[in-house]
Amino acid sequence: MPNASFSTPERIAEELASLNYLAEPGLSAAVFLARKLKLPLFLEGDPGVGKTVLAKKVGEMLGVEPIRLQCHSGIDRSQALYEWDFARQLLHLRTTPDGESIYRKEFLIARPILRAVEERPSVLLIDEIDRADDEFEAFLLEVLEGDTLSIPDYKTITIDEPPFVVLTSNGTREVHAALKRRCVYHWVGHPNVENEAEIIRRNVPEVAGTPLAEQIANAMQQLRKLPLIRPPGVAESIAFARAAVVLGRSTVADAADDALGVLVKQREDEDVVRGVLRAAR
Repeated sequence: MPNASFSTPERIAEELASLNYLAEPGLSAAVFLARKLKLPLFLEGDPGVGKTVLAKKVGEMLGVEPIRLQCHSGIDRSQALYEWDFARQLLHLRTTPDGESIYRKEFLIARPILRAVEERPSVLLIDEIDRADDEFEAFLLEVLEGDTLSIPDYKTITIDEPPFVVLTSNGTREVHAALKRRCVYHWVGHPNVENEAEIIRRNVPEVAGTPLAEQIANAMQQLRKLPLIRPPGVAESIAFARAAVVLGRSTVADAADDALGVLVKQREDEDVVRGVLRAAR
């Protein structure tokens, strides 16, 4: 969908729906504002609510594959921006005349941020920023605020058309307010029963004509009210529906035991989740 329209929030919601992503009005408005104001979009919410998927769907709307930067503890600027291929540079120094620069494109290893800046158009997904360290947040803020990208001894890139940047956070720690202020912020919550059932039907069309989608959506709503270590997200709802289809089960109760592993990721949650699924109607 490379010619997708970002003309209004309503139009964005329609085009996302055509890609089987149901965005509530606040989320489609946040995408619209981020696109028009050329600001990063900061999505915060529980795991599995569709934050990362949204970046992929925006990429589909623009006709590109999102460039993903997966954050983790200890990530640094070289992993996010660029590195020099020192081995090739040293080899080049040994085999070429003195005075020839080793800071050239063929020795530059572009990492996600540099790749996103150089490509037009592009979607940059900075995933799980809450897993990174404070120092990386400070570096990221510096990059997002600038309209140029400097690579010492090589060149300075002017960012005329910035990438569409999506930052996600699972809320495991508080991200600095300075970074959030630079973005259009939106909390992505779990959908209501009706919307979740429709999401399941759109992504698992085999259950469209059965009551299974509603059963799964109702069961997920019940599970999210319980003190589970890891409550299921929408991604798990879809996975459970697919598992039920593959197993040939027509109800949640029938799939409760064999498909439990697509919902439960903690041993301590197994008995509680199994009980809710077996009682599902």
